[in-house]
Amino acid sequence: MSIKIVVVDDHGIMREGLHLLIEQQEDMEVIDEAADGREAVELVRQLKPNVVLMDVKMSELNGIEATRQIVKEDPSTRVLALSAYPNKHFVIDMIKAGASGYMLKESLTGELIRAINVVMAGQLYLCPKVTGYFITGHDPEYSSLSKLTGKERELLQLLAEGKSTKEAARILHVSVKTVDARRRDLMKKLDRYTIAELTKIAIIEGLTPLEC
Repeated sequence: MSIKIVVVDDHGIMREGLHLLIEQQEDMEVIDEAADGREAVELVRQLKPNVVLMDVKMSELNGIEATRQIVKEDPSTRVLALSAYPNKHFVIDMIKAGASGYMLKESLTGELIRAINVVMAGQLYLCPKVTGYFITGHDPEYSSLSKLTGKERELLQLLAEGKSTKEAARILHVSVKTVDARRRDLMKKLDRYTIAELTKIAIIEGLTPLEC
């Protein structure tokens, strides 16, 4: 039986490349693709893949939060993070969110296939460039986002990407009052009280793909 895979990346050319590479394997198949974390969560809920290849930095819902939701709903799903960033925050946050592995996009070739097989075997896969973070036992620098709940981080990303209160409420499937309450809570926790300040934190912490 082939390994069922969902590819998640906000760049179409990356999704296409991964799809072609995987389809060359006799025991693997790409059953669908997603362009952002929110779409990925819904696809995984519907299709029940064995492995999700998850980009880290995406709009609306980043890979870290999407991974947390996917693994919480179905711990048997293996999430393999694919990132252009060897950032220790991203690595450790993805593993804490429940990812089974982390590799850099620059290392894609035969290593991707090996990584998929490793996580399918129930083991953790880390590419050589990030393994040192764990071998040395070096803790990541303190992140201000650790004060926030998952739902508050979701809202912070949406606000930083310019979504209005009504738009955020629609995307999150909650009321405007709930969004207002969460915004007040996250502002208090971060001690930042303007959208500009929140946006700056979201960019610095890598929560949003927006560039400085």
